[in-house]
Amino acid sequence: MAFLDFTQPMAGPAPLAAVTTTPAPADSAPAIATGFTAQEWRIVALARTDGLRSLNGPGRFVRLRRWIFGEETNLTLASERLEALRRLAVEAWHRGYAVSLSALAAFRAAGFSTAQLELLLATISAGRHARGRRSFA
Repeated sequence: MAFLDFTQPMAGPAPLAAVTTTPAPADSAPAIATGFTAQEWRIVALARTDGLRSLNGPGRFVRLRRWIFGEETNLTLASERLEALRRLAVEAWHRGYAVSLSALAAFRAAGFSTAQLELLLATISAGRHARGRRSFA
């Protein structure tokens, strides 16, 4: 059994008082986001119930109904960033990892990082597996 003599200074790294820190430069790169906000997670959850048709523009009959009744309904989200997230999430819920390159490009152009993309696809993949399993308990 070994004993440490705490009355003597420890050998090894310099004590904290001797360590000097330099502040980060003001023009350093911003931190890369690796997660999503609560609002963004809600968009991902709601995208689970959206069909692939929600990614297309309005169909012929919808346009005719709008023309006849004069109703204006816009099913896209007001924020381009959240809409890019929703579109990618809808594709991921239906196609898994086989999402379109245009959805990936829009997701990245909206300011999301690669770490967020990996987190989103892994989370949706786990959700798809859980949805496919039936519990008999």
